[in-house]
Amino acid sequence: MKQKKIPLRTCVITREKCEKKDLIRVVKNNKDEVMVDITGKQNGRGAYIKKDLEVLNKAIKTKALEKHLDCKIDDKIYEEIKNIIER
Repeated sequence: MKQKKIPLRTCVITREKCEKKDLIRVVKNNKDEVMVDITGKQNGRGAYIKKDLEVLNKAIKTKALEKHLDCKIDDKIYEEIKNIIER
C-alpha cells in the first residue's frame, strides 16, 4: 500500500518546514480582514506560524506576520493564536 504524502508548510518566522498540524494559519481575505484559519481552507493570502509561544513572541516583536500579509494585525489575533497554542 502506498504511503500518503504529508503536506509540509514553512513557518514565516523560523523558516522551518513543518507538518500542517504543527502550524497555525493566519489569513488575509480580499476585504483585508485578518483571521486565524483553524480549518486551513479559507480563501485568501495565508501565512503559517509554528505552534510555539517563543515563535509567537518573535512574530509580535519583529512584526514579520504583518510584513508577510502586508497589513496591520490586531492584538486580538495574537491573543487568539496564543490561546490555540496553550490548548
